[in-house]
Amino acid sequence: MATTDDVARIDHPLLTPGFLERRLYQLQLAGTAQEADTLVCLPTGLGKTTVSLLVTAERLQSVGGNALLLAPTKPLVQQHAEFYREALQIPDEEIVVFTGEVSPEDRAALWDSATIVIATPQVVENDLVGNRISLADVTHITFDECHRATGDYAYVYIAERYHADAADPLVTGMSASPGGDEEEILEVCENLGLNEVEVMTEDDADVAEFTYDTEVQWERVDLPDEILEIRDLINEVITDRLEDLKELGVTKATSPDLSQKKLNGMRAELQKLINNDQSEGYQGMSTHAEIMKLRRAVELVETQSVESVRRYFERQREDARSSGASKASQRMVSDPRVRRAMRKAESFDGLHPKFSQARILLAQTLGIGDGERVILFTESRDTAEALTEFLGQSFETRKFVGQGDKQGSDGMTQTQQQERLDAFRDGEFEVLVSTSVAEEGLDVPEVDLVLFYEPVPTAIRSIQRKGRTGRQTAGKVVVLLANDTRDEAFFWISRRREQEMEDELRKLKGTAEEVEEELDDSQQSLGDFGGASDDGEDKAERLGPGLTDFSAEAESSGDEADGIVATAASDNDADQVEIVVDQRELDSPIAKALSRREGVETRLETLAVGDYVLSDRVAVERKSVSDFLDTLTGGDRSMFEQVGDLARAYARPVVILEGKSLYDERNIHPNAIRGALSSLAIDFDASVLRTEDEDDTADLLEVLATREQETSDRTVSVHGEKSGKTLAEQQEYVVGSVADIGPVTARALLEEFGTVEAVMTARMDDLLEVPGVGEVTADRLRKVVGSEYE
Repeated sequence: MATTDDVARIDHPLLTPGFLERRLYQLQLAGTAQEADTLVCLPTGLGKTTVSLLVTAERLQSVGGNALLLAPTKPLVQQHAEFYREALQIPDEEIVVFTGEVSPEDRAALWDSATIVIATPQVVENDLVGNRISLADVTHITFDECHRATGDYAYVYIAERYHADAADPLVTGMSASPGGDEEEILEVCENLGLNEVEVMTEDDADVAEFTYDTEVQWERVDLPDEILEIRDLINEVITDRLEDLKELGVTKATSPDLSQKKLNGMRAELQKLINNDQSEGYQGMSTHAEIMKLRRAVELVETQSVESVRRYFERQREDARSSGASKASQRMVSDPRVRRAMRKAESFDGLHPKFSQARILLAQTLGIGDGERVILFTESRDTAEALTEFLGQSFETRKFVGQGDKQGSDGMTQTQQQERLDAFRDGEFEVLVSTSVAEEGLDVPEVDLVLFYEPVPTAIRSIQRKGRTGRQTAGKVVVLLANDTRDEAFFWISRRREQEMEDELRKLKGTAEEVEEELDDSQQSLGDFGGASDDGEDKAERLGPGLTDFSAEAESSGDEADGIVATAASDNDADQVEIVVDQRELDSPIAKALSRREGVETRLETLAVGDYVLSDRVAVERKSVSDFLDTLTGGDRSMFEQVGDLARAYARPVVILEGKSLYDERNIHPNAIRGALSSLAIDFDASVLRTEDEDDTADLLEVLATREQETSDRTVSVHGEKSGKTLAEQQEYVVGSVADIGPVTARALLEEFGTVEAVMTARMDDLLEVPGVGEVTADRLRKVVGSEYE
């Protein structure tokens, strides 16, 4: 290969001179992507981000406007921002980062001043719903790791809004692994509005020059008798529970290793029983939940470690002691065989054979093989922490996990993650033990070995992980499998799906016309939304020379296009109604549904009272039927407090009850439900309206807002505040929060002892005299109040 000084570079008015190496395959991909909405598939580590950057540079130079790059994680966003600032001759302050750590007000100001915004999708989705930003001037949007564009993921909503709102849209989707079969790949294309698929594989001559072979081998291990005994005890319980479900007629199989597909089928049959008002369905659903918990324990002991199943059992035991514990958890931890399995796990002082094999493989790679770096992937954070401690006895080892804290486990902040990767790259330690957070896109240094602690059951994740090796030197991948366990099933599923995806990518390679034929008519017209339709020839003519004309010898034109796409003013602004949405309502699809509507403008705020404000006098509290019935059965009075606050702040408070089975969902007397509805109407002067589902709720909100703002000519005004809790409510809150006692038991304890202090100092025998307080609750209360703080 050529030396660094001999490598040809790309010249362009917006690119930093001499920064980007000229790779023909990247230029070819970018040339296609600048002329059509394109899915770019390229193996991990070969510069997908460079392709997107080239398209962005050409769009900004030729068309103007601004650009948006979306990536699924904060570290990935930060990594892209650093690369763009180095590669582009655009002031750093005009390449801005949007994450949840930036306040909404600051994001709105930054958006207006930015040339390129690099963001996590959830933030952009929220800002679009809240009408804080407009995509009208965005002339290029990139969806990194675009295989996520399925279901309700934010990419789908953003793409829909972009095609509808942008004056001159262009979309690029990037992934090393867009889906396991043609149907999944086409779904991504449909959801993002892509009509061209460009695929480069390691078989392409232009790509092969920059890749090396990756050797994959499988290492099988046998489980010792002590681990098999723990597994077999749990499997006995699973078999018994399946026998119970067999008696209900929802299954014929009672083998503990039955497939997840069959378990899903059982759940569907149980739901039918519930829908037919058969109480056996509820009992069966609880048994099904217990089976799922037990299967997770089996999976941990077989494929992870005894330590991970011990921690899992401990969490289940704690959950079973809480006041809101499910019967499934309580029944599971009280079964004698599960208790025996727990004791065996706690007394086990050996090693899972995967631990020993991992140490051997690291010694071969780092010692005998004179390697420098190894990355070990595992599904379980418990296992990651145990492996880090174990391997750290022989090698310089660090963990790499996500940001979320879990029980007994601290997460890593974005800064800590970046510092850890930098240290790994700089050779400060040899082994990185990672959960799935390092799979996607992050610039993890090339390594000598990628070690899968367990097989990955999906093709996308398998390819993402293997992409960490074989970039600039020959790489090696090893997969650990425990014989006669779920590992083997997952392994063969992964192999099959991975091969299927590779076959699909080869079939799709260069066949954009076939993809377009597969897309339905509505998807093909996405590019026509907002009146910004151009045929391919017109677009190519407008953009000028393609990116394939970039070359090391090309002269910088120095001429920058001064045409900036103007924001299209809506002719319907005067006819729009405004709906203020509480931030917490973003968990439901209602706000997004409203924001898509032609005559509705949504605004996000953190409301003190209510979920939606429709005028100066009408605000809405939305409750699902399930939440409403919880108020009647759990002793939680928060709904009535919320409606009371609403009634004090707005002259026309509205309560929307969403769902179909108000009287059938729970075993609650109809008169109790009617009494609660009467209280809302008479005591709080609230209008109670029923809707069937979230779509129906969105329709009703639009009608109410239109009636208020257009028919009655009222304006939207947000006001009101939550009322403070009474002294009695505060006392109930304090006692109820201790050891998850809950409000009902808290009131009983306060009525018995008179003060919070007396409750906290009460003796065990006295606590047991209180109605509703059993040994478990009393013991937990005494333990929380009387234990030393560590």
